[in-house]
Amino acid sequence: MVGKVVIAGGGPGDEGLLTLKCVEAIGSADVIIYDRLIPKSALRYARPGTELIYAGKEPGKHAMEESEIIRTMLREASNGKIVLRLHGGDAFLFGRGFEECVAVLSAGIPCEVIPGVTSAIAAPEAYLIPPVLRGTSSSVAIVTGMEDPRKGRTFVNFRELAKAVNTIIILMGASRVGEIARELIEGGIDPGTYVAIIMRAYMENSKVTITTVGKLATEQVNVENPSVIVIGGVVREGLKAMKTAGINFKLNV
Repeated sequence: MVGKVVIAGGGPGDEGLLTLKCVEAIGSADVIIYDRLIPKSALRYARPGTELIYAGKEPGKHAMEESEIIRTMLREASNGKIVLRLHGGDAFLFGRGFEECVAVLSAGIPCEVIPGVTSAIAAPEAYLIPPVLRGTSSSVAIVTGMEDPRKGRTFVNFRELAKAVNTIIILMGASRVGEIARELIEGGIDPGTYVAIIMRAYMENSKVTITTVGKLATEQVNVENPSVIVIGGVVREGLKAMKTAGINFKLNV
């Protein structure tokens, strides 16, 4: 009898932001293939005897390649097992969840998808920074700062994006932040526009630095991985709220 695959988002790293549906999936799985940025305590909901397979990916270092992850899912599900593929954040937002889902369905195996809380929204809100705000921002773009070169083309044009939306949220942009900032300035964004760099949100030693696009362009700011980068007037408003709430931050403007 064929089993099934569940592809779930585990949220930004805080156990409290796991959805109830995700917790149920962890508890019912026979095999869990999990990523690096899931909440550390999430696996405590697994049943005794559940096979746990680490598939974390760091820059330049992958515990499992994507092709091996898919082969493992297909093999285990073909043997009648319930396989949970547990991603950090949301599996379909700059994750490989959709590709995995298509591969599973193409093999004739049932696949269920469970959305997760994305760090693109959760990380800024942890520091009281809204993605949109009445009177300040009516549009937001969530983009990747690191595109796969195998695509053969670039989809994110930061020069055009500079004036297309009010708020820009960048994931996986730590290594290219200076280049991205320079492209935004070339596209017309004010170098004095505020930027929030939220590092390791919901993890130990999380912190936020408030700076400007101009400072980033001259690479005067340290940006660590993983980071969520927020650009726009909402950062200035969020800074006011952080001061009122007594939240610690580093200011570099």
